[in-house]
Amino acid sequence: MSPSSTSSASSVPAGPAVPAGPAFPAAGWAAVAELHHRFLTGAILTMVSRRGGPVAADVVFGLFRRQHLQKFLPGLAKLGLDDRPDAVKAASYHYLANAVGGVLVELVVEHDRKAWVRFVPPRWMYDGVAICGVPSEVSRAVLHGWYGHNGVSLGNPRLRFVCTGQTMDGQAGLSGYFEELDRNVGADERVVFAPGEEPPRFDPAAVPVLPASTWPATRLAKAARNYAMDYVANLLPQMAARLGPAEAAHLGRITGRLVGMSYGAAVIGMLDGPAGWPGAGPHGIARVFGALAGAMDDDVEVACRDDGTAEVRMHTWRLMRDVPGPWSPACFDGWNGLFEGIAEVHDRFTRIEVTARLDDGDDRFAWRIRPRPRRV
Repeated sequence: MSPSSTSSASSVPAGPAVPAGPAFPAAGWAAVAELHHRFLTGAILTMVSRRGGPVAADVVFGLFRRQHLQKFLPGLAKLGLDDRPDAVKAASYHYLANAVGGVLVELVVEHDRKAWVRFVPPRWMYDGVAICGVPSEVSRAVLHGWYGHNGVSLGNPRLRFVCTGQTMDGQAGLSGYFEELDRNVGADERVVFAPGEEPPRFDPAAVPVLPASTWPATRLAKAARNYAMDYVANLLPQMAARLGPAEAAHLGRITGRLVGMSYGAAVIGMLDGPAGWPGAGPHGIARVFGALAGAMDDDVEVACRDDGTAEVRMHTWRLMRDVPGPWSPACFDGWNGLFEGIAEVHDRFTRIEVTARLDDGDDRFAWRIRPRPRRV
């Protein structure tokens, strides 16, 4: 169902006709990408601030290893990089795959066995002042989780990554190069750090581009949404596995609520519906939930009742589509915090109850939204 669609099950009395949500899918995709992007950054900062850098680094290592195993080899084929030398292939993948997600990256190929990548500030993952809260060990965990495994996945034991700079150390971006040596590298040499070596100047005319015939604007917009969602889809189970379900649910929900409250108004503004959309109260919150769920390509229904209450039913969970189950309850608990936070900002005089859960054997997720009882 598109983000502009709302429907009501026949068993639920529908209220009067309400304005539809946004009609252009790209608006919904951008809103979803923003929300999940901020959840990813927020979760890392939550773990750093509440549980310390080593714990956050451990989760981030697991996250990026999951991402690598899921995305790297299939992505080479999708991006048309299979026929390149391994060092160039690895660097070109990071350039193109991240650029699709809206990340500023540079690529410089020195020769077939040495190719540079540089992530340009402001960093997508840690933009704004968030970069000030991320310790170096978290950045190193990214490299060990993904970059150091490229040679393993390619079956090339001579390939390593040399990191020459990290943004959070005050250097001009995360930079380094993939290098194929004349010998096999040990497990502890797959990522090495050599700060100070300067990347060559980037030439935009010398890098690969995605053909517009197979990567039109609509595909790129949807890919940017998927880029942010996939990080969260792999982060949530990793938090549950490494922190335990209770701790992951607690930290995930705190993150979701804070992000939802901080970005809720901006995300609703990005949806850019017609005059009067989405409206106040439970009906307005339900329409926002429905628009976001639809923009995630989920099968969603929104029912606005005459008594002022509303219900949202989501029969699929595309976010976790590629994550093998069973899912820890902590995954939904953390992610649902986003909707709780959005509701707090949109109308804090409401109450949201989760009445059904796909991850608990039901055939849907369902939220009941109603006015909060007045306190006397």
